[in-house]
Parts: sequence; C-alpha cells; structure tokens
Amino acid sequence: MNIQAHILQKNGLVAIKLARELMTLKTGDRLSTIEEYSQKYSAARGTVQAALKLLGQYKAIALEPRGHLGTFITGVDYEVLWEFTGLGTIMGVMPLPYSRRYEGLATGLYQVLGSRRIPFSLAYMRGAETRLSALKSGRYDLAIVSRLAAAAAIERGQEIDIAIEFGRYTYVNQHVILFSDTAKREIEDGMAVGVDRTSIDHHLLTLSQCAGKRVNLVDLAYNQIISKLQAREIDAAVWNIDEILERQIDIPYYSLRSDEFADCDTEAVAVVNRQNDGLRNLLSAFVDKEEVVTCQQQVVRGERIPNY
Repeated sequence: MNIQAHILQKNGLVAIKLARELMTLKTGDRLSTIEEYSQKYSAARGTVQAALKLLGQYKAIALEPRGHLGTFITGVDYEVLWEFTGLGTIMGVMPLPYSRRYEGLATGLYQVLGSRRIPFSLAYMRGAETRLSALKSGRYDLAIVSRLAAAAAIERGQEIDIAIEFGRYTYVNQHVILFSDTAKREIEDGMAVGVDRTSIDHHLLTLSQCAGKRVNLVDLAYNQIISKLQAREIDAAVWNIDEILERQIDIPYYSLRSDEFADCDTEAVAVVNRQNDGLRNLLSAFVDKEEVVTCQQQVVRGERIPNY
C-alpha cells in the first residue's frame, strides 16, 4: 500500500498533521508527548501512536525514546515526510524577472528549496495587487512582494502573514524620480505624473512624492512609463533604479524627496494566506534566507548564472 492510500485511512489525517509539524523539526529535536499531540489534534492516543508508527514504517522519521527525557528524532527523510504532508508542489508567484535582482531572488529560492527536495515552482506576474489577489484566491501558496506592499495589504484587512523577510535591498536597490524635462528636479503643480495602481509600491511612492502638489495622475502600465516619459506624454514618474542601470536607459534620475517608508519598498518578503499557518511554519523553518540572499547577490554581481 502506498503513502497516499495510507493517509486515507483512519490515522491518515493525524499522519498529515504530524508530517507538517515534523517537517519543521530536525535530527536531535525532542517530540511532544503522545498526550500533547492527542490534545492538539483532538485524536485518541492510539491514533497518534499509529500515525507515528506509519511514519516510521516508511522511514520518514526515526525516533529514540530516552525515558523521562522524552522521545528524540534520530533521522529525517524530508522527501518522504513531504509526501505525507499532502501539500504537493508549492506554487509561488513573484514579479517578472526583468532585473538581475529578481533573477537572483528566484535563483536563490529554487536553490534552497531544491536542496531540501521540496517540490517548488514559481510563476511571474507584474503588480503586487495582482499577485496578492491571486494568492487570496488560492491560485498560489505564497507571493513575493515588498515589505511596503505587504504592510499596506495587511493594514487594509487582507488576511496574509509575512513568512520570510529577506532584508533591505532584496526587492529593489532604490526607487528614484524621473522627469521628461531634464531641467526639473521635483514634482510641480500642473504636472502629469504616471502611476501604475496595480503596483502598491509605485502607487504609494507616487502619492508620497506628489503630496501637497496639484498634479494629474495618469494611469499607466508600469512597462509603459519610460516610453511615455521619453515621448513627453507625462512629466514625471517614480521608477526602479535597477532597471535604469541594467538597461542603460539614458534618462536622468533623482533621489526621492523623502524617506517616508524607511526602505520598506526595497525589502522582499514572502507572504502566505493567514489560515495557511502550516506552510508559513514550513517556510520559516526551511528557507535559509541568508543562502537565498547570497545566491541573489552572486547573480547581481554576475558571479552566478541565473537558474529559475
């Protein structure tokens, strides 16, 4: 009988719950007691014992009782244990990999989760609003957005939690302000300012730069902004400096006039739906963010070929 057939049996649900919890543990960790698991999962002690025995039969885990000290894990096969979780392939969604920074982030995620033999796949979608909507609908298990976008979504009531924080400058290096008139240095009354409202960052940063000014906000797709600036159809826009430098776009740029968001727009985070606490725990336990960021930096510096 295979694993999937076993988890359909009476003790299968408890085996799934145990597997998801044990995925966050490692060799040397102490298990909770049978009684604690029984209360936690609202299951009979015998059912919990049968579920642990099943995991042992498939060599997903090896356990060693140590008397009054408790029972300890002496071996874990995460690949087998993952099959018991019933989670299948983790589906993530992140920005289109148009910069080395995004390519590096995708490369790092595949590297780290692949080393744990966790089935993982990324899709690419422009606009944090679009990605968070897809996450909410259940199309994806996690979404990569900036800390600024995550905080804004949580503040307005979206039930998401940050599972991984990658640190400053992992999302973008910096946002800057661009003008069609090279003599200009700041937003002025009467200007037409491009904004992509599907990008939470772009929308919030644009509103911040335009605070106190009477401007005309022109709704555009993010990838249209540079051409509209160069054609002088808009006067100004916020932009990601990574793309300017990598594409060698010949257009002057200037620092934003305030640091209202304290670099939250530069930090990448992985968010999950709040009710999916099992996945949040797994990601926080499994994803070595330092390793992800190291891979990302190697790609940015040209020391590593992107692989995603």
